[in-house]
Amino acid sequence: MAQRRHHYEQAFESFLRDQRIPYVAVNEARKALLPASIAPREDPSGALKNFDFVVYGSGLNLLVEIKGRKLTGSGRRLESWVNAEDVRSMLAWERLFGPEFRAVFLFLYWCDELPADGLFEEIVEHRGRWYALRAVAVPDYEAHMRERSPRWGTVHVDSASFARISHPFRGSLSAPGGFPGGVGLPAPAMEPIGA
Repeated sequence: MAQRRHHYEQAFESFLRDQRIPYVAVNEARKALLPASIAPREDPSGALKNFDFVVYGSGLNLLVEIKGRKLTGSGRRLESWVNAEDVRSMLAWERLFGPEFRAVFLFLYWCDELPADGLFEEIVEHRGRWYALRAVAVPDYEAHMRERSPRWGTVHVDSASFARISHPFRGSLSAPGGFPGGVGLPAPAMEPIGA
């Protein structure tokens, strides 16, 4: 298992290993540099922020950027903000990898306790912490995003749109209304996964 800095990434990597889903963890030590001919117009330097994992499926593979968020109290609002640079970089990676790859933001919501039945379809337990998973294809995210903070360069998707465009990581990726092409991963379990 690669050394991951954040417990969110560690939890997801443990989940992939437990489920025997093939993946490669990406070294995030440096930004990647692109040839000038394919550098995004928004950043002619050609520097791209790395993502966290390549997850292999049947027919479609995922370029996964983990977004960890803490879910506390009774509010249960699912924060979906990201840096605008994340969106630009992930879309550029998707173009570079080609049509067999889909760029995905995977939101891992760290919950104080096991979430109530029906609140989430996919829950992972790792090292005594509970995480709920929601994935959204980056092109769908971009189509619905709005500026959140010009100062911090962040964007977000409103709650209703996020509920429509996000899915559990596994089962709905290949279900109607999931990500185009599906990844052929196992159907979601209805009980917690992991140890």
